[in-house]
Amino acid sequence: MQDFGEAFQLAFSLALSADPDLLEIIGLSLQVSLSAVLISCLLGMPIGALIATSRFKGRTLLLVLINALMGLPPVVVGLLVYLMLSNAGPLGAFQLLYTPTAMIIAQTLLITPIVAALSREVIEQLNQDYAEQFLSWGVPRTTAISALIQDARYSLITVALAGFGRAIAEVGAVIMVGGNINHLTRVMTTAIALETSKGDLALALALGMVLIVIALSVNALVMMLRLSATRQAYA
Repeated sequence: MQDFGEAFQLAFSLALSADPDLLEIIGLSLQVSLSAVLISCLLGMPIGALIATSRFKGRTLLLVLINALMGLPPVVVGLLVYLMLSNAGPLGAFQLLYTPTAMIIAQTLLITPIVAALSREVIEQLNQDYAEQFLSWGVPRTTAISALIQDARYSLITVALAGFGRAIAEVGAVIMVGGNINHLTRVMTTAIALETSKGDLALALALGMVLIVIALSVNALVMMLRLSATRQAYA
């Protein structure tokens, strides 16, 4: 209980003092996670929409594969990215290991199957309502997919939030390819792991609470935007 009390006091003191190191870690955490979410949405949503609106041989096998990839162990992804980016790997010439870019790549690989699978479910349900109209009007596939994504945008925002939650909480893959280097690749989760290993549980808990506040703030902001858009639509 003493650790919790110290953590609350430390979290408030860090927030009120606008500690530069803490702000730097928060900024890098948001930069890495939001970049990974953006790339995952650009890749995963069209893939999900294409699968939702298509019927082809091997579709069931592809669905099983994507659903299985949703549970990819982070350490496996971290190891694969490490091998790809190491000096002996095929992308070693780019010298990306232990940089924020490597962390973004690892998070993108983890999030994209989640975004694709959840997007497929959302769009497939919507497509069941529109499929006959698209067919009778002769709407091209690309136009239909674009319309479905536009109509399902609020549900897809929730999908993106699920990806963000997965990304901002990631530590295993990130620490393997980022290395937890101070002022370069240290993010919230790796800082928590470091402080825990050092035995500074109060600071680790304080960082954890700041991380939770960030996740809640992002969710609250999206919810407010969604409610505002809904009110404007019915005004």
